[in-house]
Amino acid sequence: MTRDVLVVQPETETTSGDGGVGMLVKKKGTASARSWISIDSDVNETIMDIDKYAIMHRVQIHARDLRILDPLLSYPSTILGRERAIVLNLEHIKAIITAEEVLLRDPSDDNVIPVVEELRRRLPVLNAHHGELNGQHDVETGEEDESPFEFRALEVFLEAICSFHAARTTELETDAYPALDELTSKISSRNLDRVRKLKSAMTRLTARVQKVRDELERLLDDDDDMADLYLSRKLSSASPVSDSGGGAAGWFHGSPTIGSKISRASRASVMTVHGDENDVEELEMLLEAYFMQIDGTLNKLMSLREYIDDTEDYINIQLDNHRNQLIQLELFLSSGTLCMSIYALVTGIFGMNIPYTWNDDHGYMFKWVVILSGVFSAVLFLLIVSYARLKGLVGS
Repeated sequence: MTRDVLVVQPETETTSGDGGVGMLVKKKGTASARSWISIDSDVNETIMDIDKYAIMHRVQIHARDLRILDPLLSYPSTILGRERAIVLNLEHIKAIITAEEVLLRDPSDDNVIPVVEELRRRLPVLNAHHGELNGQHDVETGEEDESPFEFRALEVFLEAICSFHAARTTELETDAYPALDELTSKISSRNLDRVRKLKSAMTRLTARVQKVRDELERLLDDDDDMADLYLSRKLSSASPVSDSGGGAAGWFHGSPTIGSKISRASRASVMTVHGDENDVEELEMLLEAYFMQIDGTLNKLMSLREYIDDTEDYINIQLDNHRNQLIQLELFLSSGTLCMSIYALVTGIFGMNIPYTWNDDHGYMFKWVVILSGVFSAVLFLLIVSYARLKGLVGS
């Protein structure tokens, strides 16, 4: 395994000098350079700081395909099969897969570093005819060796994104379920705000998982799209024509790794080439496995959403009960205030400092006025409460 560093200045263009030697010439207006890592089947690594035009020339794709990998643009998760490459955008994993190498963007990103390590471990071809790794012969990888290079790389990326989302879902579940239980037992502003943030995080994660699932489902529903991902098959079927003519010379010059390893690609895909060109069973099984995994993650998020919805319904019922209790209390207080106002009115009338002729020699009437006014107010209060209960305005 070797590691090289290739730096192409962003403001240069390559021209042909004497003897066909490439020269770097300054040129204004070229695109800014981006960091890429190239890994082939022998795990020969090259760190490259090159612009998009160099990438387009190297893997022979259009600018619109490369634009999908631009982190500044919000493109959904996408897996596109082109004539000589697979363009793959799975959130932080932005890669281009050819029949003999993988180009991965931003290899120094914290989320991408584990993916690079997994590529180093799983891309090498190990079988009875192709040597050993770390001095030990591995005979258990015979089945894996039958898969073309692009499928081994694709599997690493699919496994990485599915595991990433599964881990994020597990973390969310670990935080969400206790928070929801705590909110159920005690309704407070702090608990409500905590659940609100968790629900927002769940909504964003669900949308991301849904996009990955939809892309895998789209591929599984279209055999032609899956057939476009068989790069080794297309390369092997086209290699006799390419060897006899010069049409592929520019491609091999732009991607020397591919040009030097045509025969290995042919051997890696020999079973696929001899079969039906429309046979996509191998890729279909690969995609179905990770479709089931990402679908399981989505189901967990849906279950969490249902639990949150149930908790919200329970909280709303609790709040409605509290609201009804406040309404009943307000009704009782209003009714009591009305009745006491009538009693105070009678008291106020008789308390006026106005000489009444009928008040002379009738002092005993005071106690009857007080008693009758109190009884009338109490009866009126009971009638109001009974009417409210009869109409269902308050609980019994």
